[in-house]
Amino acid sequence: MKGVVLAGGLGTRLYPLTKITNKHLLPIYDLPMIYYPIMTLVDAGIKEIMIVTGGNYAGEFLRLLGDGREFGLKQLTYAYQEKEGGIAHALSYAQNFIGNDKFVVILGDNILDGSIKKAVDNFKKQKEGAKILLKEVPNPQDYGVPVIEGDKIVDVIEKPENPPTNYAVIGVYMYHPDVFNIIKELKPSKRGELEISDVNAIYAKQGKLTYDIFEGWWGDAGVSVDIYLEVCNYVALRKKSNPPYWNLERLRNLNAK
Repeated sequence: MKGVVLAGGLGTRLYPLTKITNKHLLPIYDLPMIYYPIMTLVDAGIKEIMIVTGGNYAGEFLRLLGDGREFGLKQLTYAYQEKEGGIAHALSYAQNFIGNDKFVVILGDNILDGSIKKAVDNFKKQKEGAKILLKEVPNPQDYGVPVIEGDKIVDVIEKPENPPTNYAVIGVYMYHPDVFNIIKELKPSKRGELEISDVNAIYAKQGKLTYDIFEGWWGDAGVSVDIYLEVCNYVALRKKSNPPYWNLERLRNLNAK
């Protein structure tokens, strides 16, 4: 399994903080935001990761992360997205890196306090299709909401007025490499972008979209300045009051095995 962290975009919802840097380089308490999704992948046993980024500050990721040695990675590589085109468009840049491997995608502003290893291990056994992670939330109408039948998702409704469940689709997706063929056939949405929700909807209609429930804490730090502050405060309190889940030394030791 390989990993892809999507860290592009202009971060306009966090203006003016992002006028002079990429939002994924902003601090979440004592570490840059981009560290957290990388650590989530490393904890799941992934040792080869690509960062897809863009804009004027892409070179700062290389200066910050280097070759991934700090995380104990076997390989850390980079791709440059020349212009805004949506999550699915950004993902297309990883095709050569992925090759014929299954892989996990995580949005660079999604902070997870908890392991996705069980879900990744489940997907390793999945012979086709895709898997997404769901989280129960008090306001599902603000997210993509799944329509669930048994162990499969048959549809995903974006910001429904009457949500069929209290579960939201979070920014972690797992795919077989045939996803790149799906992306090539996508049409831009009304926003002019290639949407990852359209990719997942195709898998859902094919009966090939499974799910796992994420039981830990989840924060989307890119939604607004207020949510960004909430995420920073949560991480600060978590690190001060409990043995930290985000521990680089522990993760390096995991990858050394």
